[in-house]
Amino acid sequence: MNHQSLSNFIWSVADLLRGDYRQSEYGRVILPFTVLRRLDCVLAPTKDAVLKEAEAGRPDPFLIRAAGMQFFNRSPLDLAKLIGDQDNIGTNLLSYIQGFSAEVRDIFEQFEFAAQIDRLAKNGLLYQVTERFAGIDLHPARVDNAQMGLAFEELIRKFAEISNETAGEHFTPREVIRLMVNLIFVEDDEVLTKPSVVRSIYDPTAGTGGMLSIAEEYLREHNPTAQLTMWGQELNPESYAICKADMLIKGQDITKIVQGNTLSNDGHPTARFDYMLSNPPFGVEWKKVQKEVQDEHLRQGFNGRFGPGLPRVSDGSLLFLMHLLSKMRPWTEGGCRFGIVLNGSPLFTGGAGSGESEIRRYVLENDLVEAIIALPTDMFYNTGIATYVWILSNKKPQARTGKVQLIDASSFWQKMRKSLGSKRKEMGEAHIEDVTRLFGSFVEAQLATVLDASGKEVSRQIVIAGEAAPEAPEGGKVKLAPLSRIFPTQAFGYRTITVERPLRDEAGKPVLGQKGKAKGKMQPDSALRDTENVPLSEDIETYFEREVKPHAPDAWIDETKTKVGYEIPFNRHFYVFEPPRRLSEIDAELAGVTARIQVMLAELAA
Repeated sequence: MNHQSLSNFIWSVADLLRGDYRQSEYGRVILPFTVLRRLDCVLAPTKDAVLKEAEAGRPDPFLIRAAGMQFFNRSPLDLAKLIGDQDNIGTNLLSYIQGFSAEVRDIFEQFEFAAQIDRLAKNGLLYQVTERFAGIDLHPARVDNAQMGLAFEELIRKFAEISNETAGEHFTPREVIRLMVNLIFVEDDEVLTKPSVVRSIYDPTAGTGGMLSIAEEYLREHNPTAQLTMWGQELNPESYAICKADMLIKGQDITKIVQGNTLSNDGHPTARFDYMLSNPPFGVEWKKVQKEVQDEHLRQGFNGRFGPGLPRVSDGSLLFLMHLLSKMRPWTEGGCRFGIVLNGSPLFTGGAGSGESEIRRYVLENDLVEAIIALPTDMFYNTGIATYVWILSNKKPQARTGKVQLIDASSFWQKMRKSLGSKRKEMGEAHIEDVTRLFGSFVEAQLATVLDASGKEVSRQIVIAGEAAPEAPEGGKVKLAPLSRIFPTQAFGYRTITVERPLRDEAGKPVLGQKGKAKGKMQPDSALRDTENVPLSEDIETYFEREVKPHAPDAWIDETKTKVGYEIPFNRHFYVFEPPRRLSEIDAELAGVTARIQVMLAELAA
């Protein structure tokens, strides 16, 4: 059973709820029941062995060993037995849930499942819903973890859509995660090949655990003996509960998955990690946690998480970036690489001296940015805006030292057969492989688009720097566009200088200061004050003499106001100028259109 069929089957339970529940409330019933049935099926093969240990009065470690999992249920009941006693279904279901080990009980508390059981019972629906779920087989041999994860995501997306919530806050498209996982692992030959290697991975915005799960799948494919310990934190109770259930079934230590707001209450304050992945919410204000974040910034500085600076309150994306920076395992202990999905704003918002600029300055001057990859638009469920994957590392290979790679993968997509919310495009396996290869080989490249004589696209080809572009077909042409570019980190820095011009009196003479340090000096006219951005690679005086002096010979620089800033004008580096058509072509086309209109008017008149 594929995840789509599975989610459709589970979704059919909504037919039972219709009328007694609003559509926006369906998830409160369907999600916890799905988790319950999954756990019920997972524990079924060892049920008798666990009951035997429980009847003997054995402590919990014995029951865990008998279950063969990190959790157990000591109740003699299961869903199949529950539907055999219709009159006591409510009492028995609550008793069954209380039979789970503590960590599983916490999952159902996050769902507030007891309240839903009571509500279903009052509406006469509890037995029918329980019976429906008891009839579906969710054992891992029938539905593997990957399919189960996709089914959960599909359900959450549907519930979010009908309740006008943001599905994208709960999970990230799978192909985006696969790309990010490829990029953080691709340069680490040791973790991909060394027997029994153990590494840690962390997601501070874990959602339903999709990023952690795909990272584990990837590593097992390449190195079956490798072990990945998973750590995470999630704010949304339902997403947290699903993530925790998924980790339980995988045999992970679920004490490493915590609930709460990552920015105001770090759930893993002393932990450091080998790899990290995150897709923080786009453009979400952080006013609710402003006091805690500002206090940490002021009190702890660079000893805390937010030393470099604070972004504007309207967008907290860069707070998550700094949080991840603080979680990097030191390079002396093997280092860390992480990927984070951000919108376009963190690339350039904020001038020199602003919080955003200071954060960019910190990551670039400390040589932490390996690459930034532009994704296609319409890739996420809740937004069609441009998005970017940042790859950061404190263990850069020598070839990457002091450099940043920009990759424009915005044209690497295929149309989906059916749109899902705002998501209309997806990256295919070939697209992911192409981006991974460009990143792994660390080369500059262009995308060659071959057009036939009619202007129709015939083919595309990646042309690595130094290679020859494909030849154009007869009457056609080849369009070249930059695809991968490599820059020194200094290329993104600049100094904002303040250019002053003298204040003049009614006679047109400069006004001189009369007191203190200003005495005898020309006073600036604030109305004529201007600023200029000078690249770090250029001498300020040379720039000033060339760009300012010819236009304002009386100008000077107020050096006390000079600030260093950093921005990454991604689109500017990939812009390709296309000259307009010749006027003769445009005139000929207009003449043809005019002639056709005159013919139609003549026909109408006739």
